[in-house]
Amino acid sequence: MSAPPVVDLPIEDERLAQDVANGLAAVEKLLRSSVESEDAFVTEASKHLIEAGGKRFRTLMVLLAAQFGDPSAPGVVPGAVVIELTHLGSLYHDDVMDEAPVRRGSPSANARWDNTVAILTGDYLFAQASDLLADLGPELIRVQAQTFSRLVQGQIRETVGPRGDEDPVAHYISVLADKTGSLIAASGRFGALLSGAPSDVEERLSRACEAIGVAWQLGDDLLDVASTSTESGKTPGTDLREGIRTLPVLYALASSDASSRLTELLSGPVAEADLEEALTLLRAHPAMGQARAELDAWVDRARTDISNLPDIPAKNAFLALCDYVVERSG
Repeated sequence: MSAPPVVDLPIEDERLAQDVANGLAAVEKLLRSSVESEDAFVTEASKHLIEAGGKRFRTLMVLLAAQFGDPSAPGVVPGAVVIELTHLGSLYHDDVMDEAPVRRGSPSANARWDNTVAILTGDYLFAQASDLLADLGPELIRVQAQTFSRLVQGQIRETVGPRGDEDPVAHYISVLADKTGSLIAASGRFGALLSGAPSDVEERLSRACEAIGVAWQLGDDLLDVASTSTESGKTPGTDLREGIRTLPVLYALASSDASSRLTELLSGPVAEADLEEALTLLRAHPAMGQARAELDAWVDRARTDISNLPDIPAKNAFLALCDYVVERSG
């Protein structure tokens, strides 16, 4: 019998599954203690998103990557916490920029308190991540700084939008790579570096994790159009309602055979009364196939790097993750 699923991913090797479960528990413990403050309100605000849950997807990437070296090395768990704190801090800021009322099924920090509290709490998490990072050495500090630079640049480029003659699809993919892929790439690199894995393994893991991250986001794009609420647990058409131009929308708008009605519907936020029509037209459009092909291409990139990793159970877990990314997108 296979081990219980971790982050929705069944890990067949019992020993690896137990190692990962132990690692996740250790990360969770340090994650919570690392944000505690003498000020009770700061502690409450900082634990708000931690206690709301989350898949700890990036933590899993660190722990699996560490299997290619010494997974029990003392820096692995703190390194995973640094990655998770960075991710959480960025979510506090994202919710302010997006004016999001909900995060992980609970009121967002900006909705529960206000924008100022949310921004400052995100800053506090970044500071706590830096404090942990200082003990991990200059190489990890540099990786984190370069990753954070990419993350912020991706957010800026998304906010500004494609410039001049820049292809909207290429712009969108590059934004995903910077905003999402960069931190997941850093997760793989952290795990490899902190466990003492060989440098060629480190590079392959970093590239594979970034590709998985981009593919995961592209899967979300497809799910927003193709899924039903009963299948995914999410409300379909959320991005369409908000006027967010995800990859299927960009392909449809660029297509010469897009119906004038679909182009009209996708030109801005889709009204609730028009949502079902927009979803029906978009689901039937070749843009969905184009977006799925792009997702498959990113997963294939990840598989290419993973296939050249040492033949240990973690390699199979990464390959299973690639399969899962494809399967969850429908």
